[in-house]
Amino acid sequence: MAATVSLSFDLGTLDPEGAESICFACGAAAVTFVDSCASPVLEPAPGEVRLWPATRLSALFLGVSEPDSLAGAVAARLGLPPGSVTAEVLADRVWEREWLKDFHAMRFGERLWICPRHERVNDPSAAVVTLDPGLAFGTGTHPSTALCLTYLDAHLARGARAIDYGCGSGVLALACARLGAAEVHCFDIDPQALIATRGNALENGVADVIRVHERAAELPGGVDLLLANILSGPLCTLAPAFAALVRPGGEAVLGGLMRHEVRDVTAAYAAWFDVAGCGQSGDWACLSARRR
Repeated sequence: MAATVSLSFDLGTLDPEGAESICFACGAAAVTFVDSCASPVLEPAPGEVRLWPATRLSALFLGVSEPDSLAGAVAARLGLPPGSVTAEVLADRVWEREWLKDFHAMRFGERLWICPRHERVNDPSAAVVTLDPGLAFGTGTHPSTALCLTYLDAHLARGARAIDYGCGSGVLALACARLGAAEVHCFDIDPQALIATRGNALENGVADVIRVHERAAELPGGVDLLLANILSGPLCTLAPAFAALVRPGGEAVLGGLMRHEVRDVTAAYAAWFDVAGCGQSGDWACLSARRR
């Protein structure tokens, strides 16, 4: 009887792109790289394959009648010893919607909710963002995103002009729009993020507030608020550019950094901003920077 089968093996010294190509050539429907040792790897640049020190490859095959034979064939193509590729028969599921099991409505602060399309928030006073992240980063479940959302709920002024730099799914921009921002300008280096942001803006009926830009140079200056939930390295590099975009008295909210990176990011912004901590969650931190 044909079944859905997951084959997995330790990548070791194998070339990741070559191993991936061999799996697809053998009929894989999807290939995933997973961590074997719980080592953190943060968001890669578009097209970059950034892996863990110990990586395991998992390949999904549909309609397999002889899982062990398939595992042996894949091992041979990869040049691996027999038995090094393991086969697991999976129960039939609608795999493309499996992520929904772990994505539920979440509240940030007093009013702001992030809600998947399959759920509803029964609170007439709530500011609700309905979200399907698509292939882009950002559902609110990550601590750095949660810190930024909680800050927005408490501090965003109605009528504000904002920038969401590194918008991902657009979740922070959507939150701004729901909380009363007049306009939110979005940019990301990943084209998929721009697609997801446009789609989610339409889904939430705020496409007239959210403006998606394909180039950073298109972003307007003089904004009241700039949100950047990215990584500490880009945050430090972009400090002069962000200073040019935020009006005097305006704020930059800086997320995506670890607690041990706070000192470096604070120093990078000190020439233009008064920087203060505005939240921590585990190893993650968020900073609020007031433009002088």
